[in-house]
Amino acid sequence: MAVTGAILVLYLIAHMYGNLKVFSGQEAFDGYAHNLRVLGTPLLPEHGFLWLARLILLASVLIHIYAAVSLWLRARRARPASQRYQVTKRVHRTYSSYTMRWGGVLIALFTIFHILHLTVNVISPGGASDSPYERLVNGFQPEFWFVTLFYVAAVIAVGFHLRHGIWSGLATLGVNQANRQPKMNAVATGLSLILTVGFLLPPLAVTFGLVS
Repeated sequence: MAVTGAILVLYLIAHMYGNLKVFSGQEAFDGYAHNLRVLGTPLLPEHGFLWLARLILLASVLIHIYAAVSLWLRARRARPASQRYQVTKRVHRTYSSYTMRWGGVLIALFTIFHILHLTVNVISPGGASDSPYERLVNGFQPEFWFVTLFYVAAVIAVGFHLRHGIWSGLATLGVNQANRQPKMNAVATGLSLILTVGFLLPPLAVTFGLVS
């Protein structure tokens, strides 16, 4: 679960960087999208890098979900309701840790919508376009405030998920010694905040007329 989570975090960092290209204008944003399609050519066919990345991401997501369900079932078997015991040791719990499962469901639903909207151009509020820049700008116009609201809610869920996931991943990798916990908290909180704000900036900028 930690390994697949790390792969997904690295992808989110790269994806956020690409999204922020929207502030450089249509030529820069569409040029970035085009370069992804031809990256690795002629060694790879056109779109080859993207399909390779998609397969790795899909495998990571499926393994991540499988690991989450397996760990949850293992925890239930290890501590059935009839044999609960009092835990005296202080356990690190945050709001983000309590929302991991339902947040994960919201993220999964949003990912499907996001792909249909901005990748394959099946859902097209504001009008379909061959230009990735135009698809993004069209989809977050003020009249489609509900799309922006859904996007904001999903990105905040991603932020909570990342906050707990990064902390748990570092703990899994053995970085959870007492003297390192403040640094773990800082890394988890800082990275999740950067990604949350980075993903929220483009749609909100479009909705409020800063990008058009």
